[in-house]
Amino acid sequence: MFLRQALNQVHNFSPEQLSGLSDLLSPELVEQCLQESGVATIRKRRLPMEMMVWSVLGMSLYRHLSMDKVVSQLDILLPGKKPFVAPSAVIQARHRLGSDVMEAVFNHTQRLWHRKTPHPDWHGLTLHAVDGVVWRTPDTKSNDEHFSRTGNKTTISDYPQVRMVCHMELTSHLLNSASFDSVSKSEVDLTIPLIEQSPSNSLTIFDRGFYALGLLHKWQTSGDEKHWLLPLRKGAQYTVLSKVGRGQELVELKLSPQAQKKWVDAPKTLQARLITKTIKGKEVRLLTSMIDTMKYPGADIAELYSHRWEIELGYREMKQYMLQNQLTLRSKKPELVNQELWGMLVAYNLLRFMMCQMAYHQKSVMPYQIGFKQASLFLVGQLQLLPAVAPGRIPEVINYILDMSESFVLPERRERSYPRAVKKRPCRYATRPPRRR
Repeated sequence: MFLRQALNQVHNFSPEQLSGLSDLLSPELVEQCLQESGVATIRKRRLPMEMMVWSVLGMSLYRHLSMDKVVSQLDILLPGKKPFVAPSAVIQARHRLGSDVMEAVFNHTQRLWHRKTPHPDWHGLTLHAVDGVVWRTPDTKSNDEHFSRTGNKTTISDYPQVRMVCHMELTSHLLNSASFDSVSKSEVDLTIPLIEQSPSNSLTIFDRGFYALGLLHKWQTSGDEKHWLLPLRKGAQYTVLSKVGRGQELVELKLSPQAQKKWVDAPKTLQARLITKTIKGKEVRLLTSMIDTMKYPGADIAELYSHRWEIELGYREMKQYMLQNQLTLRSKKPELVNQELWGMLVAYNLLRFMMCQMAYHQKSVMPYQIGFKQASLFLVGQLQLLPAVAPGRIPEVINYILDMSESFVLPERRERSYPRAVKKRPCRYATRPPRRR
């Protein structure tokens, strides 16, 4: 029994907690994504396109395996004379698949998962965050020309890099949307495609690097009750219109001529609420579109910004645990790099969705309290064994996964704060201790 067939058997079991697991990469969903992207298998191959979707997903779930071994591990080959597939055949199949299919799979599955996962809200707003991350690609000529490198006047990075910006729901760590391109593009420009995909009745927390009034205005006006929160940039000019509470002011910010030229539909000025509060002896100044002081208390808003670090934890989970600290991606061509990254995001959402079901099975646990490292190893192991399980025993396996969720609950987070510091660069050579005189 193939892994995809085993997951379809899960659908027949359909307990309330895992009713959406089989919908993740069901044959109907994959076929729909292939048709939307204009990709189809005309001739009969041992690696059809619908099965290659699973192999791209397996690149992230089985980072320690080569691509041809990933295909064999997932048991997705059609019957043939040889038990295994040649590595060159896998590469050719990846080229035929392209990246558009994996992007479509990500978009379809993230909408499905968010509908099936409850999201606690704050004063009627779901909590989200936007932040950027950089991925390292193999040092090839095509990657270098397409993705570029970071650097300054004296040094330049050793590898071409991809800049990515993601929009994440903070309580579940499920990704809503993502955008990535050459590292030469700014995070603000990569955020523009995410605006229309962000949900209404939400609050999105930005880092100070996203301080662009045109972007914030477009984000706020693209739906109903789509609010934003970010730190006030150092040296920002504003006019105080009125005081609306202790440490709270209604301010007016003026767009620069360059911003007015870039954001044609944006007004010349933007009103916002400035909240000033001392937290742990440090003055924090936050800007937000939530002007209504009665509906959104200022004391609660000041505590929200610390939740932005949830998206940083998500990036750590992908880089350290899924990639096993092998920071360089596999793919040597830009199209395959895009395909691999979309597969990474789908795989991460798959694990996070299953962890959400495990958390809500405990009833008093939030999804971000499930330890990603150990839980992901457990879930990947169960997925690996699932094809060998008889269909009648699949409900037993699913219940076992849910019952094991209690062992992955993390202890309560400690309130710790460390000042930013530049660490000493490690020396590759052993040093001899000084002689005693």
